[in-house]
Amino acid sequence: MRKIITLLMLLVSATSLAGSNVSVDAVRLFSDAETSRVVLGLSDTTPYRIFTLSNPHRIVIDIPNTRFRADTQQLDYSTSVVQGIRSGPRKGGVRVVLDLKAKAKRQNFLLQPNGEYGHRLVIDLQHRAGITTQAAARPIPATSTQSSMASAAKNEPRLVEPNPTPQKLRDIVIAIDAGHGGKDPGAKGYHGTQEKEVVLAIARQLAGMVQKEPGMQAVMIRNGDYFLRLRERVAKAREQKADLLVSIHADAFDDHRARGSSVYVLSQRGATSEQARWLAEKENESDLIGGVSLDNKDEVLKSVLLDLSQTATIEASVDAGSKVLWHLKGVNRLHRHQVEQAGFVVLKSPDIPSLLVETAFISNPEEEKKLLTPRHQYKLAAAIMAGIRDYFSNSAPPGTQIAAINNSRKHVITRGDTLSAIAWRYGISVQQLRVANGLRDDRLLIGNVLRIPPTDGG
Repeated sequence: MRKIITLLMLLVSATSLAGSNVSVDAVRLFSDAETSRVVLGLSDTTPYRIFTLSNPHRIVIDIPNTRFRADTQQLDYSTSVVQGIRSGPRKGGVRVVLDLKAKAKRQNFLLQPNGEYGHRLVIDLQHRAGITTQAAARPIPATSTQSSMASAAKNEPRLVEPNPTPQKLRDIVIAIDAGHGGKDPGAKGYHGTQEKEVVLAIARQLAGMVQKEPGMQAVMIRNGDYFLRLRERVAKAREQKADLLVSIHADAFDDHRARGSSVYVLSQRGATSEQARWLAEKENESDLIGGVSLDNKDEVLKSVLLDLSQTATIEASVDAGSKVLWHLKGVNRLHRHQVEQAGFVVLKSPDIPSLLVETAFISNPEEEKKLLTPRHQYKLAAAIMAGIRDYFSNSAPPGTQIAAINNSRKHVITRGDTLSAIAWRYGISVQQLRVANGLRDDRLLIGNVLRIPPTDGG
């Protein structure tokens, strides 16, 4: 299925690029007291570059291989932060400039054809109330017919309430579990270092990074030197409705030469044994798999639903674990070059993707020494954070801020694309593009999808 979708995306991209001459056929303007929306009707999908300028305030849109054929004379700017729209040729394409009455925060995205409307470039502008002369606005479509006006309002809705209440998007919750603690010191290093201490330091570093990440929230399962049973850790993560559980450890082995990092997820055998235990505990049935109740369902259906949930959770765990492992190899030698599966109890939540990260071998004198340094602890935490960011850049749960950003700004790589060209189109830097997508070099694969991060202007 994934290969079919990729092929279809390639065909769509190739079709879109086949016609080099695109035109801006219509411009529509919608406004209310705090928001203005400008819609450019396009004859086909096209790359574009957009950026914000000040003194005076304006939005500039460069669209290559495009002609401007729209009539802007009928637009009513009286209730909008936009005071004028002008256009002119620019290096074989067109430059469109939105002159503004005041500074405004910008968000822009492309819309696919919908009903009588074709491809559209939408620019939303948020500004402080009181800029315009009226509290409400009348949309002025490209044609003056009543049916066109009604359709425009339906397909490109404007805010009409004085105090609109947008859908509240939640943060992604990352549960961070520092292994061992209290009476359980964990593994002991060659020079006496206790695992519980170094993993707590790394966990705190990671939590700080998660808290700084837009759209994410950290939950520390253990934030001090105290003992928690393994199932208590899982329960705490589920109580906090975590989207991912990361348990941090430091490995040990009799042979002091053993070294490297590993990532573990739950094995199918561990999932099967855990399934029986979950189903045996009747008090869990009201909130067992992501809030889906198993009450009033027969035993066979309960088993099937839980099995489906655990299978999907393991697949998600492997995906997330692979991302983390890929970044860890830039910090430390890998002990295992692929995600391993085992029956660790802390990984056994049926509905939370869960990873156990063995950061290094504390029994190896060289790695023990590194684990004690804040610099190396930071590097390990940063690698785990990069893996988490990569995973959620493509797998953010619906209703989260990150999912909204991911869905609104994506680019399908086509033949001839380069990072610098893509960055230019979207008005961002190559470095921003690399960080948003976890890229280490400039190699691109046709059909892959890049996340386009927000620009500084919104």
